[in-house]
Amino acid sequence: MRTILALKAAAIAAMLLAATGGVMPVQAAEATAAPVADIGAPNIVIVPGSFVDGSGWRVVFDILSHQGYHVTVASQPHTSFDDDVAAAREVLDQQVGPVVLVGHSSGGAIISAAGARDKVKALVYVSALLPDVGESLAQVLGSMPAPSNSVIATQDGHLFFDRARFHADFGADVAENRTNFMAAAQVPATTAAFSTQIWSAAWRTKPSYAIVSTEDRALNPDLQRWMYQRAGAKVTEIKASHLVYISQPDQVASVISTAAHQAH
Repeated sequence: MRTILALKAAAIAAMLLAATGGVMPVQAAEATAAPVADIGAPNIVIVPGSFVDGSGWRVVFDILSHQGYHVTVASQPHTSFDDDVAAAREVLDQQVGPVVLVGHSSGGAIISAAGARDKVKALVYVSALLPDVGESLAQVLGSMPAPSNSVIATQDGHLFFDRARFHADFGADVAENRTNFMAAAQVPATTAAFSTQIWSAAWRTKPSYAIVSTEDRALNPDLQRWMYQRAGAKVTEIKASHLVYISQPDQVASVISTAAHQAH
């Protein structure tokens, strides 16, 4: 794979030299110098968690794309657990070749359910929930409550993260002006999704990698450790909030890249 890509890069460079009279444009020279991943699984699908959208993954996306991976973010409707799994599967079905599924927070349950397909070679859990078959998100969360109880339920069955507590409890290591916007623009979850018992736990049969955010106030770090141990995941601990993928994108991208490199 590396040899083929290198030959392609050399051919492109030769064409550019011929077209420019032997002078390589600066931008083209930088592009051919970009590192290329020694790829085991070339596709990475990221499933965001509750209360946020996929935009926070931009830096991780850029890092992995620059390494040669094909990265897609599977946006979630957050209407029901079944709808969320269907949205992830739709993106998964569009991938050609092996896939690494990445789930943040409640997205961990989504990739556990969607990841049973043969093309999924590894799972990466980022400050995530890993219910077993027959367990719900609410059940697992209740077994070891978070340091802060900032989730607010509405009368119509929706869940919001307390906007006044969003910075302190969801992303204390992220710039406050950014978390203030995320709080105002948050995507509500539903009590129905959190109470659904999951029917598949792909971590029982797939290689799993996991990140504990040690300063997490939205999801108990000890619960993360317990779930990851139960799954037999390879664990990395990072000093960060629940928004570890925003505050520590290089470290998160490194774990994902390792999972993709080792996947076959």
